[in-house]
Amino acid sequence: MSPWSAAQIGDARSTIDTPALILDLDAFERNLQRMAKALEGRKVRLRAHAKNHKCPEIALRQIALGAVGICCQKVSEASVFVQAGVTDILITNEVVGARKIDHLMELARQARMGVLVDHPLQVQALATAAQAQATALDVYIEIDVGGRRCGVASVDEAVRLAEQIVACPPLHFAGLQCYHGPAQHMRTHAERTAAIGSAANTARAVKLAIEARGIAVDIITGAGTGTFIHERDSGVFNEMQAGSYIFLDRDYGDNQRGADDIAFEHALFVLTTVMSRPTAERAVLDAGLKASSVDSGMPGVWQRKDLRYVKAADEHGVIETPNAAALALGEKLMLVPGHCDPTVNLYDTLVCVRGEKVEALWPIAARGALL
Repeated sequence: MSPWSAAQIGDARSTIDTPALILDLDAFERNLQRMAKALEGRKVRLRAHAKNHKCPEIALRQIALGAVGICCQKVSEASVFVQAGVTDILITNEVVGARKIDHLMELARQARMGVLVDHPLQVQALATAAQAQATALDVYIEIDVGGRRCGVASVDEAVRLAEQIVACPPLHFAGLQCYHGPAQHMRTHAERTAAIGSAANTARAVKLAIEARGIAVDIITGAGTGTFIHERDSGVFNEMQAGSYIFLDRDYGDNQRGADDIAFEHALFVLTTVMSRPTAERAVLDAGLKASSVDSGMPGVWQRKDLRYVKAADEHGVIETPNAAALALGEKLMLVPGHCDPTVNLYDTLVCVRGEKVEALWPIAARGALL
């Protein structure tokens, strides 16, 4: 943790030190409300993903607006949210290894916990631990619906896993995880429609096959910020796992919106300072690789179409411009991160601003929770 804070509550926005991770509270709150309204009156619930923000304050606000709970990717990440009072968490990942499973069972004694499986040995390990500790655990079968990552690849495999889970109390077969990650960043509405149509067909086929064995499939969960409208309207999914909608990073912002897509706003920024302007065409910022993840491309420069962030070193961000003299040494710029999740994980604190004032400082308490 840094020995100094970038800001204090009540500070003027203009005095925030850099680099700093900024949350525009007005845009953030509008994004929360837009998601709540998009699901209002429907038989589809939100289980907001927390891997992007890693911040208990945000999770509790999402739950207050109707989310049934949250998703996490790691057991240690989930632990932070349980300690903060979140009582319903799905780990959207497979958990392997005795120590991790023991930690998962500890959490399951404090909150409702779910986990994914895609192999019989995972079910066996979870069942052994749950039985030994007399701990109930929700188990979801992950289905590969196009992501080519984790997940069973056939209907028969899913049926066998469902039968195995049902036969292993105190495990509870909770449903299917059907998340299509690559579809989130397919640029056109037509591409996303086709991808989620295929995913929904796969999910429906697995559900029917499992139910034909007399096993209820109560939840089909998945979806993300880029596609949740399609899952919402599919008639198959009944739980949404969108998370990045609260921030809307540059990569999501590059998607072409369809007529029915929700217009979320950019709310997360990296505040940075011009620390050098060595040539007429180049300026250098104090925000490089350690300030903004570039796995999804370089950050955008907020409201400055004349500036292009072209290169990142550890502590340097290079800006190309027709006229660097237009950028004063010490001038501050706002960057829109290419990918919010790994960018947030670089910081200890969200500096929350409203208008020109710092209103709050929210700890990113699950930062670095990788176990």
